[in-house]
Amino acid sequence: MAFFSGYKSTVFIWFLILSTCGSPQKTEKANGAIAEVKEKSEILKAIEIGANQTEKYLPMLKGKSVGMVANQTSVIFKGNQYTHLVDSLITLDIEVKKVFTPEHGFRGQADAGEKVKDGTDVKTGLPLISLHGENRKPSAEHLKGLDVVLFDIQDVGVRFYTYIATLQLVMEACAENNIPVLVLDRPNPNAHYIDGPTMEAENTGFLGMTEIPLVYGMTIGEYAKMINEEGMLTDGLKANLIIIPLQNWTHITPYHLPIRPSPNLPNDQAINLYPSLGLFEGTNANAGRGTEFQFQRYGASFLDSTQYSFSYTPKPNFGSKNPKEKGELCYGKDLSKISKMNEVTLQWIIDAYKNSTDKSKFFITNGFTRHAGTKKLQQQIELGLTEQEIKNSWQTDLEKFKKIRKKYLLYN
Repeated sequence: MAFFSGYKSTVFIWFLILSTCGSPQKTEKANGAIAEVKEKSEILKAIEIGANQTEKYLPMLKGKSVGMVANQTSVIFKGNQYTHLVDSLITLDIEVKKVFTPEHGFRGQADAGEKVKDGTDVKTGLPLISLHGENRKPSAEHLKGLDVVLFDIQDVGVRFYTYIATLQLVMEACAENNIPVLVLDRPNPNAHYIDGPTMEAENTGFLGMTEIPLVYGMTIGEYAKMINEEGMLTDGLKANLIIIPLQNWTHITPYHLPIRPSPNLPNDQAINLYPSLGLFEGTNANAGRGTEFQFQRYGASFLDSTQYSFSYTPKPNFGSKNPKEKGELCYGKDLSKISKMNEVTLQWIIDAYKNSTDKSKFFITNGFTRHAGTKKLQQQIELGLTEQEIKNSWQTDLEKFKKIRKKYLLYN
């Protein structure tokens, strides 16, 4: 297909050249068309992730004791195949000493929020140090003997998705122990917009460590650069940060994730809807966990059945051993076929709250505040404000953040 596309472009260019011979005006027009075809060809080049650019970072790792922050998404792509980065580095005689694992573990199979234990990787024999169990931040003892820590995890660009919190804590630990951090950048599939309530200082925690919007429109490399330079690490620390940037990618370039970034984000639709449906995590309603359509539907047994034509029953499955509303017939909406979202929408959570038969049991207040980043959102929904009225209240903070964000963008 790629050859055929290139063949068509070549034929088109030669047709323009031959049809405009002898006319300066037409030749100029043809040259413009050729330039446009070349420009489109550049845009359509394959995205090159940081991990694939081995020539840029292998020299930094040779002869060094390396710690890695990695999971199932930490791979090098070779056409339609891929090799795990840990396996690749070991094959290339890089001295990988240990792997630090985020939420969901090294192989990405643990439930959301489930504690992950330290252990040993069966395939490589490497020690696995959990950063989602007793420790969220590597200790000085964990980092002892390491010359560099390499971070390579696929993010989805949503504040309460915990991989950026792990990144921040790793950077802090490495700054405290004078160890460089090497980030291999990957595309953010939700980088095409900035939206949602901004985290308030008093609500910061593992679901949002910095005062950023729910959707912040940055790759993990750009985010690392921002928190490092803006003094967002504890005590204003600065890590010795090195980023291997993407090639042939912009913030509006569509990107398909070939590997689930976590058990309950199975496809592009779920990842796109996650910023909006993820807010249901702070309620007693179900957002598709316990089905094969995680974050592509919502419902609850306590929603008014007369208002919905769609229903489903959550059951334990991969990545969700005990889903909310387990075994209960849930009434709600199927969103698996809706068009791609370019904003955070509150229409579904407002709809679910309005149609709750017992509004007192809808919100899990502490959980909802930690996900939203503010107490105001629950209050606004309970008061009956419209989606637009609520979104208008976000704008001042969003504009303030956009000015900060702009300083650290690595891509258009």
